[in-house]
Amino acid sequence: MNTLKIAIQKSGRLSENSKKLLEECGIKFSNGISVLKTKAYNFPVEVLFLRDDDIPQYVEQQVADIGILGENMVYEKDKDVTVVEQLGFASCRLSLAIPREDTYNGPSWFMNKKIATSYPKLLTDFLSNNNVTAEIEEISGSVEIAPGIGLADGICDIVSSGSTLMTNGLKEVETLLKSQAVIIACKNLDEEKLAILNSLLFRIRAVKNAKENKYILLNAPESAIDRICAILPGMKSPTILPLAEKGWCSLHSVVKEDQFWERINQLKEAGAEGILVIPIEKMIR
Repeated sequence: MNTLKIAIQKSGRLSENSKKLLEECGIKFSNGISVLKTKAYNFPVEVLFLRDDDIPQYVEQQVADIGILGENMVYEKDKDVTVVEQLGFASCRLSLAIPREDTYNGPSWFMNKKIATSYPKLLTDFLSNNNVTAEIEEISGSVEIAPGIGLADGICDIVSSGSTLMTNGLKEVETLLKSQAVIIACKNLDEEKLAILNSLLFRIRAVKNAKENKYILLNAPESAIDRICAILPGMKSPTILPLAEKGWCSLHSVVKEDQFWERINQLKEAGAEGILVIPIEKMIR
């Protein structure tokens, strides 16, 4: 049987999240400190551990069939690959930043200035779209220090919380790209490998759906059922079961993670009691 080759980052937070995702999908494999490739014990995949900026090229050249990496690197490298799934973790943004004390008046601030970055293509596209001429200083790391040592006037770099910018006396002024981890695939997968990919995506989506939702159980008087059902539509409608105590029911439903606290308060106001909130391990739609 064919094996689907998956390229993931060999170290760092994205690497750990990628390995955790595969494990949550029930895929078991070994990963020692110096291991650069390994086969899963129970699923037809081989995992390659690579530098994240090499993954798009390897996928384009079919050295790897698919890869897990940040969208920022996918669009920076601009290889002939297809984004097949957004994964919902490793969220960040590619932004422009300038010294905190400077007044920003729009993209024209960068006219004839020097910008340090590890993302020359995406920065060039932004400058071109805004009719700004600037010098790009391409560096591979510690971009935030560039203005402080006189290497550049501003920077273009990945931002998560913004704390590193603040530490280096910078402020964020433009967002070029919002990014998260994605799966990319080469465009010439054969039918057998495509079937393995689809099976993997099925598992990944079940894990994602579970993380985005909570399972709720509660007790409520029969008189409050209609009101509570309106609050908890669930995937179709809440499950309602009679309790031993006459006039009371137990309701089971699913709510979105981002609606969780708002719904809980509404339920209490409607008369719900004994509310239990349970994480969902997998959820198949």
